[in-house]
Amino acid sequence: MILKDKKVLIMGIRNKWSIAWGAARSAHENGAQVIFTHSPFENEEKINKLIEEIPGAKSFSCDASSDEDIKKCLEQVKAEYGEIDGILHSIAHANTDDLRNDFILTSRDGFAHANDVSAYSFVAIARIAKEIGLIKEKGSLVAFTYYGSEKVVEGYNVMGVAKAALEASVRYLAKDMGRDKIRVNAISAGPIKTLSAKGIKDFGTILDVVEEKAPLHQNVTTQQVGDAVSFLFSDMSSAITGEVIHVDNGFSTIGV
Repeated sequence: MILKDKKVLIMGIRNKWSIAWGAARSAHENGAQVIFTHSPFENEEKINKLIEEIPGAKSFSCDASSDEDIKKCLEQVKAEYGEIDGILHSIAHANTDDLRNDFILTSRDGFAHANDVSAYSFVAIARIAKEIGLIKEKGSLVAFTYYGSEKVVEGYNVMGVAKAALEASVRYLAKDMGRDKIRVNAISAGPIKTLSAKGIKDFGTILDVVEEKAPLHQNVTTQQVGDAVSFLFSDMSSAITGEVIHVDNGFSTIGV
């Protein structure tokens, strides 16, 4: 129970196949009180039905593209739960055309949108959480990223650029938030069959390659990624900040 008596906020819950749900389940199993946020564009009834599986859980609507909405959401969380120990950023979006077409065809608006929602929102959440005193001293912020930020992954396109921006943001935020003893890290998860992954062309091929090439010859699960999040939320990771930790069965270590 490495998260006993801790409160953590999982931002960006969508469905039971999402990596965020794996993180929520692991946090709950490790003793944490789990709180959620969801996009206002999600079906709120379905979200509430899903989180019934975690006793006492509640989800708040949050539009990650709006600083005003982020502040309103986080203030609601603080009013109901007080200070919390951790925040997971599981928020990303890119226009379908910018994922399906060649990267060179990415529109200016599409480039801005992907980086705003997928990367800048983490900066805004960190800043606002600090300003309103939501996150405790020695708290932990975690963001989800992917190997497509480091190497070209067919079909990942502008999302790879956005994730690269997110990873750089993790390092700079770690420096700023470290003044308050708050840690900031990212987890680069191996590919997982999620609703979001369906937007990536030939995603099944990526899974096959990972299973063949990764040292452990298997694909990662949402539970495994969730357990890594729980570790970063816990006091066991108290000296780790500014890092991008790969949870991908070692695939990122392989050259050819």
